[in-house]
Amino acid sequence: MAKHAKQGETWSGEVTRHSDALDLEDHVFSGDDPRAIARSLKRSAEASDRRKADPYRSAMSMLTFYINRAGTKLDDRQRDVLERAKDALRHEFGRRTSRR
Repeated sequence: MAKHAKQGETWSGEVTRHSDALDLEDHVFSGDDPRAIARSLKRSAEASDRRKADPYRSAMSMLTFYINRAGTKLDDRQRDVLERAKDALRHEFGRRTSRR
């Protein structure tokens, strides 16, 4: 596994903390309220002047990136919260929610 900057820090953790597109609020992905996570990502995406895509795509990309890169270290409860945050993010931006 490629390492970055500090000992034991993965490149994906570095991207999550120091994204070139979004300045994320501290511990945004560790909360237990999907709507609060979605609102935080929306605020970050709308405030960014460095993102390349529209705010919705930037926020959804960061959320998906985090879920995918956390991998097996993400427990089932937190993975469920983050998956529900995707639907909450769609709602925040007035998009259609996915059907499961």
